[in-house]
Amino acid sequence: MEEKIKKKKGVTKRDIIELSIVVVVFLLIYLTGSQAEVFGKVQQAVLVTGVANASALDADEVVDADYNFRLVNEEGNKIDVRDLKGKTLFINIWATWCPPCVAEMPNINSLYNKIENKDDIVFLMISHDDEMKTARTWVKRKGFDFPVFKLASPLPDVFETGVVPSTFVVSPEGKIVVSKTGMANYDTKRFKKYLLKLAEK
Repeated sequence: MEEKIKKKKGVTKRDIIELSIVVVVFLLIYLTGSQAEVFGKVQQAVLVTGVANASALDADEVVDADYNFRLVNEEGNKIDVRDLKGKTLFINIWATWCPPCVAEMPNINSLYNKIENKDDIVFLMISHDDEMKTARTWVKRKGFDFPVFKLASPLPDVFETGVVPSTFVVSPEGKIVVSKTGMANYDTKRFKKYLLKLAEK
């Protein structure tokens, strides 16, 4: 004897509850401004897989770096990037509202802490946030150690991609040897070795 299962028509009470929960979660994420944090965590899982390791991110075409710009640090002091010629520069352009930036920050901070000769390898973490206070507060809350900068003059065209995050490595000879848009895991043995080798030249 076969029993016929009656299909329920319309929306059930359970459907309404489930939809309400989803809406409330997304509203909380939106209203608390946590979109970058939440989606950044999701993207961190991608970095853990190793598919975006920065082991060999050589620029497609090595071009001359343009040092003609200035930055302001967390204390409000201006830095002329021209004074950094002859050093290896790790330049990362980022923002707290950018999920891929949030995703790659822990591994950049880890790499920063593993580099001992910071006189020869300089990290320029340039925030695109409107206010320095926003970037500084976020970095402090996360427990990151790298210094934060804001632009004090226009960014040279050679570094202007229109994308955050964008990362460049400039050799002591003034060449852009790494150019990467989008997130990557820079905390690899190979990438660290690459930076150290550049700084030896």
